[in-house]
Amino acid sequence: MLKFFKKNIVSILTWEAAYVLRKYKPFIIGVTGSVGKTTTKDAIYHVLKDSIKSRKSQKSFNSELGIPLTILGLDNAWHNPIFWVWNITKGLLFVILPLPYPKLLVLEIGADHPGDIKKVTEWIHPDVVVVTRLPDHPVHVEYFSSPNEVRKEKAELVRALKEHGVFIANVDDPAVVKLKELTVARMLTYGFGEEAQVRGGYINIDYEEREGQKQPVGMIFRVDWQGNSVPVRLRGVLGIQPCVSALAALAVGLAYGESLLRMSEALGTFQASLGRMHIIFGKNGSTIIDDSYNSSPVAAEAALETLKSMEGGRKIAMLGDMLELGEYEEEEHVHIGRIAGKFVDELIVVGRRAVWIAEAAKKSGLAEKHIHSFATSVEAGKWMETQIQPGDIILVKGSQGSGTNLIRMERAVKLLMAHPGDASKLLVRQESSWQ
Repeated sequence: MLKFFKKNIVSILTWEAAYVLRKYKPFIIGVTGSVGKTTTKDAIYHVLKDSIKSRKSQKSFNSELGIPLTILGLDNAWHNPIFWVWNITKGLLFVILPLPYPKLLVLEIGADHPGDIKKVTEWIHPDVVVVTRLPDHPVHVEYFSSPNEVRKEKAELVRALKEHGVFIANVDDPAVVKLKELTVARMLTYGFGEEAQVRGGYINIDYEEREGQKQPVGMIFRVDWQGNSVPVRLRGVLGIQPCVSALAALAVGLAYGESLLRMSEALGTFQASLGRMHIIFGKNGSTIIDDSYNSSPVAAEAALETLKSMEGGRKIAMLGDMLELGEYEEEEHVHIGRIAGKFVDELIVVGRRAVWIAEAAKKSGLAEKHIHSFATSVEAGKWMETQIQPGDIILVKGSQGSGTNLIRMERAVKLLMAHPGDASKLLVRQESSWQ
């Protein structure tokens, strides 16, 4: 009954959304890939919102339900049938009446199952498509026959690109660049490689003194475009991925005709989505790198590389299970364990799959006394709370999970925060529906 209800809701909202697109004809930017979609979508919106009336996907609204909700400007009614009827009614008003509507939409478009993006492209044809990254073993691969099938599904968005549109491609990923074969649209590339048209370089972690200690506050890097160079500072986040997302946003803005200088200055106030390499002050003068929104092999490896590069005290990794990896599950957890085992001072793992991380770390040289396994994130957080030392840098990462696979590493972060009362503002999944 619930599936029947959802199917009908999706069908009605999709019809309304498609009609609204035909009626108002907004400029559409579609963002897909297997890494960094949400941060990229948010960064694009941030650099464009001040010059044109824009709307973006809420949080990670990138599904067959989330995309129509974004187009119609509606909230998720969850399990409330009355609110769903109200949503349908409000959507119908945009169909019938000449109401104010955004000139530009930034839509995150994902694929959990085969055919997800192909269905969307039956009624959405973007003016700009951004593809972030297509790794060999992406998240959600368990629902596809192979990683290549995931890449093919993501490629459907490039196929749907308007003839006179622009394909914004991460040049550092050959699989993304290869998608140029699928469209006659112009391609504009971004990345940190020399081939990038919108090229980043000189990337560093930005530090400031706090309570007598040098602590990270963000990232700083340079962007080059057609002979012009500008500095970009990102506050409150760490790692290369937010910088890559910022480069993608700048490329989109340049394709749209925006000023590089204005956009680079705007990025100084950009707030990345919660739970994605966020800097949070921890207890006893520690620093938490909160990457608890979700996890995948590529993202976990990048997070560990960031932790490895940081200055400060002990480097501690709290890693939960990575889900939806199918036949690559054990292999990818072992890979992450090998990386962590070579440099972390303490390793805390959460979940039955993360045991593979612990075993691989031990084989890589990390002493058993520095490896700690827990069944839940709360247990891990309570233990770590008693161990924190001044200057500790604590990376917290894991998949979200559902049912019996609840990882929820943000629960550990809350226990380690210097100001846990700020959890509702700083952590993911703090809404009443999640509690």
